[in-house]
Amino acid sequence: MPKLSEKPQFPVLILLLACMTAGGCSIWRGKPDEDENEALKALMQAPAPPDLVREAAIPHGMNTLQIEGVGAVSSLAGTGGAADPSLYREQLLEEMKRRDVDNPNHFLESPDTALVRVVAAIPPGARRGDPMDIKVLAPKESRASDLNGGWLLDTRLRQQIAVQKQLMQSSVRQSEVLAIGTGPILTRAAYSASMDESNKIEGTIISGGRVQTSRPLALILRPRYRHVAMASAIALAINRRFFFFDGTTRKGIAEPLEDDYIELEVHPRYRDSIGRMMTVIRAIGVEPESSDTQKRLSNLASRLANPATAADAAIQLEALGESAVPTLIDGLKSTNPELRFYAAEALAYLDRVEGIEALEDAIREVAAFRAPGLVALQGMKSQESVDALKRLTGEASLETRYGAFCSIRRRSDGPRQLNGQTLGSFWLYQVQTSASPTVVVSLRESPEVVLFGNLSNIQLTQFMRGPAGIMIKPDTDSPGQIRISRFQAGEEDRIAVVNTSVPEFIAGLTAVGGGYGDVIEVLRLAKAKGYLTDQLAIDPLPARMRTYYRDGDDSEGSDDDSQSDEPKFDPEAA
Repeated sequence: MPKLSEKPQFPVLILLLACMTAGGCSIWRGKPDEDENEALKALMQAPAPPDLVREAAIPHGMNTLQIEGVGAVSSLAGTGGAADPSLYREQLLEEMKRRDVDNPNHFLESPDTALVRVVAAIPPGARRGDPMDIKVLAPKESRASDLNGGWLLDTRLRQQIAVQKQLMQSSVRQSEVLAIGTGPILTRAAYSASMDESNKIEGTIISGGRVQTSRPLALILRPRYRHVAMASAIALAINRRFFFFDGTTRKGIAEPLEDDYIELEVHPRYRDSIGRMMTVIRAIGVEPESSDTQKRLSNLASRLANPATAADAAIQLEALGESAVPTLIDGLKSTNPELRFYAAEALAYLDRVEGIEALEDAIREVAAFRAPGLVALQGMKSQESVDALKRLTGEASLETRYGAFCSIRRRSDGPRQLNGQTLGSFWLYQVQTSASPTVVVSLRESPEVVLFGNLSNIQLTQFMRGPAGIMIKPDTDSPGQIRISRFQAGEEDRIAVVNTSVPEFIAGLTAVGGGYGDVIEVLRLAKAKGYLTDQLAIDPLPARMRTYYRDGDDSEGSDDDSQSDEPKFDPEAA
């Protein structure tokens, strides 16, 4: 009997493996197992490729990721409070211990600090370092009465799930750190005319979050198409259409990692339109272009002329790339504004200037096409697209004006095109236009005040009290001047004397230490008292996802530029 340590001779192993893999012999039976052999052949055979990627794959990673954390706000003027015992306090203390904060309990007892909840949403395709707006609110356990002027200390944000452990007991499971938030808080009370006290303990930090972990996008193959060969074929088809140059190397955006999983990188042209990129990718044909391509183009041209199928036809033409350009240019000849828009939008994403004029007309005339049209223009490389956006900043429609301004600002060359001025924690821009003079303040993406047109001067006739110890009155020593003072306990008094122009008035508020929220609140109060005679608009961006009605009522809502005094927090607006 051989010892346990002994192994069969190598030639014997070769013989056994050959018999098992060849299927011509069996060590278990006296004849070949034909059923098993056929099953193996069927398993190895790749399925027939579909016409379009969307028939074989569904998108993955397109959901918005909700994250939250517990943080501490400092620099309050006695409006904070001792945090009551709670799960929030325990989480914050644990976080402070991790960071070696000395005497964290004493810190939380100070009237100049407050415990807050911090929530945010990470959009699909976000990359490490991307900015995002975050929302801050003080729970009842915080005892804070006003967060105005406060600064959120570095707060780690994660996905959190409450888990029931035992009766009346629960714990919180957390993911890794997905974002970090910090910055000055803009409370709802600054821009809301409501007297609700809760507005003082809720607010946002515009672009105050930074993504720490990139979110990958992917395609998941449907069960009938799961195969290594199919995943490779689909990735190859995507990379024929979408690629970029990493230095001197051409690199596709798709990489098959499993037989049913293809990871996608966001193409630079679609950085602001990730949803559209995924839609276009799924409209790509799996087979390479051939003699049948012309037949397909002819069919898509017919569909582009039909309002019921035009939107999808334009997407498929965009997915074809350069070979579809002549068909899309022909689509611009349509007298139907809807069909012209779909063709122009697809041409814009192909960086073709032929569609710019039609896009500009659609943005100007049809509210439903305004938001998607502006996004299509802002991503184009050509100077013609910038010129179109600049023309749109002079439109009578306020949302068109400000939407076009934001599209310019989002571009990499935006700072050069707009020539803004930094005032502390926000930007001040002046846009020359013949349209009605308007002061616009932002609640998302970028803390900014935008002055459109030739504004009237501030007509201050009497004393006005602002937030955070700010007092404003006509200067008796210098007629035509405004005296802005700020008095706060424990700080040196600050005084600024400025002329009555709106830009100088705003600069004077920051000179005495006023922040972005203070400026917004003073402008709102000045408007309510009649000192600011021109229009004041709060975040008048074009609404997204409007419906186009073909019966003549062109969109959900209207072109009315009146603004609600309760703009809602929208973390996905960028």
